[in-house]
Amino acid sequence: MAYRSVRVNPGEGGWGKGLIIAPHDHKAKVVSVTGGGIHPVAQRIAELTGAVAVDGFRTQVPKEEMCCVVVNCGGTARIGVYPRMGVLTIDVIPSGPSGPLAQYIKETNFVSGVRPETVELTTDATDTQAESRPGVADSTPNQVPANPFNAGNSTDRSFFLKLSGVMGYIVGTLYQSGREAVDMIIRNILPFMAFVSLLIGFVVYTGLGHDLATVVAPLGGTVWGLALIVIVGTFPLFSPMLGPGAVVAQIVGVFVGTEIAAGVIPPQYALPALFAIDGQVGCDFIPVAMALGEATVETTEVGVPAVLFSRQVTGVVAVVLAWLASFGLYSTAHIK
Repeated sequence: MAYRSVRVNPGEGGWGKGLIIAPHDHKAKVVSVTGGGIHPVAQRIAELTGAVAVDGFRTQVPKEEMCCVVVNCGGTARIGVYPRMGVLTIDVIPSGPSGPLAQYIKETNFVSGVRPETVELTTDATDTQAESRPGVADSTPNQVPANPFNAGNSTDRSFFLKLSGVMGYIVGTLYQSGREAVDMIIRNILPFMAFVSLLIGFVVYTGLGHDLATVVAPLGGTVWGLALIVIVGTFPLFSPMLGPGAVVAQIVGVFVGTEIAAGVIPPQYALPALFAIDGQVGCDFIPVAMALGEATVETTEVGVPAVLFSRQVTGVVAVVLAWLASFGLYSTAHIK
């Protein structure tokens, strides 16, 4: 079958220089791992190239058959999973290299902020973009030095030379771990703290929390209301779309936390509220996790809906258990 090539350009605020997607007989599947069916970007690529668009939540596709994958990750683990596997990755959210797998995200295998209108036919099929070998990082000065334990046991090597080699390996490993930890804090934790601080300031300054108190307080102030929140959030059709970036959990968490601080919601509902707003977190990662675990097609087709439906049950159970555990945690007897 004859396939055509397309150029996928970054959209407004996107990252990367663009990718050339050139399917062929052995790599003719555009996998959409976005939740809610096949994303319009994936459908657009499939229509222009003649490839087949596949819903990654319903069907497990071997990486060898993927010409590209479309994700909607704002900067967590999923954003770097497919670049690490050597699959050209298209993010519909304008995100840059971030998360624990940021080192695998390159301009040659990743582009973000993509919209259907930024995908165009091209006659340049030679620039197919180099694919990273799965599980192998680029050669950079930050690589951990080779393990001296695996070196040859030559008889002319003194004990002190071996000891110094071992110490050098340990120090190098710890030093690299420290650099990666600091880099992760700068890339992920600090921006998240700034976002939450800005959101709290916005809620307090505009009085939006008081306006929404009539809606949030009845739900956040009772165990049945919290159970309703988790039921809606973990509904199988919604949870994969609410999971990316945990935006819903962040916003609702700020609202509930602000109302608890203001005394509108009793503090003993803080613990069950935590489980109520986080019920959908990770639901967008389920097919990716199964792909990493090399699950079979049959396992994925059964496992994804099974986990999504089980979240509704376990979410409600978690809220109820947290509510029971919260008795006695807070006392207002001495608060004036």
